[in-house]
Amino acid sequence: MRQFSKPIKRESNQMIFGIRAVIEAIDSGKEIESLFVQRGLTGELFKELKYVLRDRSISYQQVPVEKLDRITRKNHQGVIAVISPITYQKIEDVIPAIYEEGRVPLILILDGITDVRNLGAIARTAACAGVDAIVVPNKGSAEINPDAIKTSAGALYKITVCRHESLAQVVKFLQESGLQVVACTEKTEETIYKPDFKSPTAIVMGAEDIGISDNIIRHADYLAKIPMMGDIASLNVSVSAGVIIYEAIRQRFNQ
Repeated sequence: MRQFSKPIKRESNQMIFGIRAVIEAIDSGKEIESLFVQRGLTGELFKELKYVLRDRSISYQQVPVEKLDRITRKNHQGVIAVISPITYQKIEDVIPAIYEEGRVPLILILDGITDVRNLGAIARTAACAGVDAIVVPNKGSAEINPDAIKTSAGALYKITVCRHESLAQVVKFLQESGLQVVACTEKTEETIYKPDFKSPTAIVMGAEDIGISDNIIRHADYLAKIPMMGDIASLNVSVSAGVIIYEAIRQRFNQ
C-alpha cells in the first residue's frame, strides 16, 4: 500500500487540483506560481490545458504521480497548481510609469536566486531602499510562498515584482529604455563604487553557486564586485544585494 505523507497545511487556499479547475483558474486571471503535471499525462482535456499554458507562457514541471500523491490525497487528475500570493507585473509597463512620475528608475534583477529566504531577505532590503521593482525569471527562481513572504516581512506584498520568460530580453528592453545594467559579479576587477548609480540603473544579482548567466554578463554595461578584504571570499547573496543597493542609494542621496 502506498504511504501518503500528511498534506501540507497551505493546500486549501493556495493550491488548485484537477485539469479543468486549473484551466478555469488561469482563465480567471489567477497567477500560477508553479504547476506540477503528471509525467505521461494524455487526453483531450490535457491537450486543452497545454494550449492554455502555451498561450499564456506558463511553464510547468513534469513529475511522477508519487510526487503529486505526496502533495495531496485529493483527486488531482495529474495536475496541481500553486497560486501565487502576489500579482506579477510586466517591466514594460513599470518603466514608463516611473519616468512619467519624474523619478530615476532603480530596478533589481534576480538571476537564478532559488532560495526562498534569500529572495525574501532581498525583497525586504529592496523595499526599504525604495527599489522600484524586482524582476525574476519564469523558470529557475525561488517560489514566492509563505516562507518568502515571512522572510520579507511582508515586503513582497508591497514591492513591484515582475516575472518574465527571458531575463536577456528584459536586459535589452531596459537598455533601450535608457537604463544602465550593472552586473554584480566576481568576474571583474572593477568595484561597485565605479558605476554612476545616479543614472537610471538595473542591478543584476546571481545565484551564489553559479553567479549571473553568461548571456547577461556579456550584455551588461558594467561588471562590478564587492571588495573583499578578509579571509572569507564571498557574502551571502542577500547581504551582497544590500551592499550594492545601498551604494546606489548613497550616491543618489549625495548628488
